[in-house]
Amino acid sequence: MNIAATIASTTGLPVRGVTTALELMSDGATIPFISRYRKEATGSLDDMQLFEIQQLNIRLTELQKRKETIVTTIEESGRMTDDLRRRIDEASTMSQLEDIYLPYRPRRRTRATTARERGLEPLARILMGRGLDTTPAEAARRFVKGEVTDITQALEGARDIIAEWVSESEAARRQVRNLFERTATISATLIKGKEDDLQYRDYHSYSGDLRRCPSHRYLAMRRAEEDGVLRISIDVDRDSAIDRLNRIFLNRIQPQAADIVADAIIDSYKRLLKPSIENERASDAKERADKEAIDIFSDNLRQLLMAAPLGHKRVMGIDPGFRTGCKVVCLDAQGNLNHHTVIYPTAPRNDTDGAARIVKQLVDRYKIEAISIGNGTASRETERFFKGIRWGETVPAIHVVNEAGASVYSASEAARREFPDEDVTVRGAVSIARRLIDPMAELVKIDPKSIGVGQYQHDVDQSALKASLDHTVESCVNSVGINLNTASAELLSYISGIGPKLAEAIVDYRSANGPFKSRADLMNVPRLGKKAYTLAAGFLRLPESDNPLDNTAVHPESYHIVELMAKDRGCSVAELIKSPELREKTDLRRYVTENTGLPTLTDIMGELSKPGRDPRGEARGIEFDDTISDISDLKAGMILPGVVNNITAFGAFVDLGIHHSGLVHLSMLSDRYISHPSQAVRLGQHVRVKVMDVDLNRNRISLSMKGI
Repeated sequence: MNIAATIASTTGLPVRGVTTALELMSDGATIPFISRYRKEATGSLDDMQLFEIQQLNIRLTELQKRKETIVTTIEESGRMTDDLRRRIDEASTMSQLEDIYLPYRPRRRTRATTARERGLEPLARILMGRGLDTTPAEAARRFVKGEVTDITQALEGARDIIAEWVSESEAARRQVRNLFERTATISATLIKGKEDDLQYRDYHSYSGDLRRCPSHRYLAMRRAEEDGVLRISIDVDRDSAIDRLNRIFLNRIQPQAADIVADAIIDSYKRLLKPSIENERASDAKERADKEAIDIFSDNLRQLLMAAPLGHKRVMGIDPGFRTGCKVVCLDAQGNLNHHTVIYPTAPRNDTDGAARIVKQLVDRYKIEAISIGNGTASRETERFFKGIRWGETVPAIHVVNEAGASVYSASEAARREFPDEDVTVRGAVSIARRLIDPMAELVKIDPKSIGVGQYQHDVDQSALKASLDHTVESCVNSVGINLNTASAELLSYISGIGPKLAEAIVDYRSANGPFKSRADLMNVPRLGKKAYTLAAGFLRLPESDNPLDNTAVHPESYHIVELMAKDRGCSVAELIKSPELREKTDLRRYVTENTGLPTLTDIMGELSKPGRDPRGEARGIEFDDTISDISDLKAGMILPGVVNNITAFGAFVDLGIHHSGLVHLSMLSDRYISHPSQAVRLGQHVRVKVMDVDLNRNRISLSMKGI
């Protein structure tokens, strides 16, 4: 199998680009490095195309290995033929390959096995052939011997063997599979005794076309089945399936054997074929649902990671609470912890005067520029308290941030290593504050599954989920670039070519030797060789470096090109960066070489025009409706401000500033037709919504964005 050609055919990408990408990956190059710095080699494939190539390569490599195993097994049994080898080599899917292998694989003990041991396989062959010149009963008479005590037993054994042959037939499996692919329905039946279930009541009696079953619905029903609430089945019209099988087999036999073979076909379908193909279709549907759910999760995670940072400001972080009070931390502009305490402005103490006095003192002492409040329990009450403080000349900006996963971070090894002497409440408040300073830098410390921006993330294929989320985080981190002198080990570990061990080595070297003066200093880090440096250097930023290119995405391997451009313009590199006029006079075609083409030169010139600029924009807060603090305050018809905090296949969830988010169903997101919520909203988007319905018993809020 030519894997590169197969991938190119599947994706529609150029064979040459796919081949080169696979060669670079095989040599250890990362997707961010290839997409950014090897555009000429791949034809400017982007990171999503490269990820698709990588995943298809893994799948096709597994298929190839399976083919090799099957060939070896059949060869050892002495049954390999040239035609069989050709069919195995041409198989393009795992199911097609396993269909070919099915008659040759080592058998488990079946009813057909027992019949064969009793010498009934020749009778089965007679019944399935054209040489039957008598009745089946007469043909079976000579097989009545040993353990076979009568004609009926002989014919039953032959039927068992025929049924197994039917189930192992490639043509039969293909016909039944095609029928399932085109017409299968999925049905859910409530298990007796579970009538009081509320969680899955939308599916208590569900039936629909499997092809059109949305991923969230399929995953929900499968979870309900695992929870013992529903029984799920996938089925097609039985008569249509039997008719297809009859057309394959009954025209090959003598008329007098038709009834026996027809009975064997029915038995084969009911006992062997249908369960096998049903399981296969269930697996395919699960894989399809998993992919859709994983794609949504990855897209949400990308939007969350790329949320605009406040930047290096002095921030006060607040983890709200009632009985235990609000945890307060004060951070400097680099995110270092300066101070922590607890205030009690909310019920039951309601010490608003004492809390305000402490807050104002801390704001003055640590020159706080912004306040970051977690959006969990007591968030609205805490936000209302801070907005009600009578500030002096210094009025810090107040932001409410998503605190999902902060508790996970606070109990993690990373948090214990960073704050060994602080408890989990302080660590959680620090995480809330840092999410305002730089969301991405803080969120990379948390398992993405704990961030809460997916659907059924614990039900999907965990290895596929991890691969996609890791790629998403890696893509985001490298597209933004990070400050080499301030980045945590967790953030550094996602940089192209580095990984966890080298990230720790970089942080240790930085702690022992002080800040890096240039990108080239990275080569002094133990165990960081030339290859890792090449892969990583372009994604690391050094604002304090004497070389201004060290704070850009221009790769060190291209520094000489920029230096030549500056020389030709009669200026320094710094002057070239500062002067649009000098850059406009630069003819990029003069600098094209065998290894550097216009795509790279265009990227270089684009980077010189915005060195060190963060592509994520600037953070801005939202003003929630002050009259709403609980779900019980909501009334149908209200129009409220909110923030999109999760996107699923069926709609978008909106934070209204209370404990429960509301759902804007897909049909209520836009006045125009859309097929997916991402066509109308993005994570973190500020929106206005209309309350349509409030279900207090289930804590569900139905919202609409139509006509607003």
